[in-house]
Amino acid sequence: MLKSIEEIKKMLDDLKKEEALVLHESAKPAAPEPEPEEDSKFCIKNGAYIRISEDKMEAWIYLNPPKQGESFYSRDLIMQFISENKVVRGLHTSNIAAIAKKHVYEREILIARGKVPIEGVDGYFEYFFDISSKKEPKEREDGTVDYSSMSELTNINAGDVIAKYHHAIQSEDGFDVTGKEIKAKPAKELAVLKGRGFNNDADPDTYVATMAGKISLVNGRIDIKNVHEIRGDVDLVTGKVEFFGDIHITGTVGAGVVIRASRNITIDGVVESAYIYAGGDVVLTRGIQGNGKGRVVAKGNVSAEFIEFAYIESVGNIRSNSFMNANVFAEGEVIADGKKGVIIGGNVRGLHGVQAQTVGNETETKTTVGAGFSAEDYDSYVEFMSKESEAQKLLSDVVDRMTEILKNKRLGRDKYNTATDKELLELNEKKDIYFKNLDEARMGKEKIAARIEEGKGAQIRVNGKVYMGTTVALEGELLVLQEDMMYRKFKNEGGRIISDSL
Repeated sequence: MLKSIEEIKKMLDDLKKEEALVLHESAKPAAPEPEPEEDSKFCIKNGAYIRISEDKMEAWIYLNPPKQGESFYSRDLIMQFISENKVVRGLHTSNIAAIAKKHVYEREILIARGKVPIEGVDGYFEYFFDISSKKEPKEREDGTVDYSSMSELTNINAGDVIAKYHHAIQSEDGFDVTGKEIKAKPAKELAVLKGRGFNNDADPDTYVATMAGKISLVNGRIDIKNVHEIRGDVDLVTGKVEFFGDIHITGTVGAGVVIRASRNITIDGVVESAYIYAGGDVVLTRGIQGNGKGRVVAKGNVSAEFIEFAYIESVGNIRSNSFMNANVFAEGEVIADGKKGVIIGGNVRGLHGVQAQTVGNETETKTTVGAGFSAEDYDSYVEFMSKESEAQKLLSDVVDRMTEILKNKRLGRDKYNTATDKELLELNEKKDIYFKNLDEARMGKEKIAARIEEGKGAQIRVNGKVYMGTTVALEGELLVLQEDMMYRKFKNEGGRIISDSL
């Protein structure tokens, strides 16, 4: 009996344990049931797609027909599908409506196009005069060169419209089909014209000359300046011609006449043995026959039909059809222009080089062509060094003596006050002179040194024939040609003049 009771208790305990286990398991949250898989995350399925171009500027839609028993796609459903594919701007609503209405399936249809940004146009000035700064001579049919086009004289009359301003056309930003903004570069307006001799009082965009004269555009600034124009010939009866500005002479210039201008000089007729000085360019449309006395010095360029028996010097280039027995030096180039450009006789040198068609002649007229620095330049450099050394020594001696006198005065050793005071004054005057001499010597030395450096590597180029007997001068070295040569270039290499074919 007892055994039976124990077995019953054991059975009851086992039942309690099983019950507790069941209750514990039932308290756990139920595992989520798996969701049915979707064949697409978009609202329209069945193989539909949106294709966007690589640059995102166009988008197309492709729709397969709805499945059997399904409704045709509505416009709203298509728009939802497009939006889910991130096409949001530049939509072709008419195409989309047509797809929905006419049930256009199984082909790509353009549904969106972006807007390409439109670049603006900066504001600009329209000028009613020649604004070119570098003019080239025109070659004639006979191979010579016409230098009349080299003149920078552009005349204007009071009341002439000289410029009009065209305002900027503003840019427009663009976008792609995904809605991204594409910025366009904004257009810029220009500041009003600066200068003198004109105004824009009647119309802010129209500039009108208020005076007659020569007009020029330099660094965005317009200047109208008086031009001293002499219509006809100039001779000794006319006398000296001087003007702070430009001078234009339509006739010839006779022997002995002096012409000075702070800017450019243009002479339409032949120049005889006159003296011409210009702060700018000189244009001798017909040329100069100097008779050994004519002289032209310009801070700019010199251009002439011909240059004969004259001295010509310029900071810029010197150009002519022919150089005959002329003494010519250009800090730029010397150019014998045209198919017949010749240099015969005289001494012609260009610091940056010489170009010609023909140099010398069959009769071996003494002709020297040079490039780079000359032997005279080197001699001048040595001379300036000597003057600099001398001025330094004299200045040092004066300063030492002045220091000695002042020291004795300070220590009370000066027994000759009046005499030493006078000596001090004289020494001070000498000191100022020696300082001036030292500055001039140094400036001269530096100028020649710069010229020597600038002229290094210069060449002489002859595009035709260079005759025997011609002297070639390059960087202080001389070479007399022993035979005729054709199409040659001459240069200085290692202190020796060599020639190569062009």
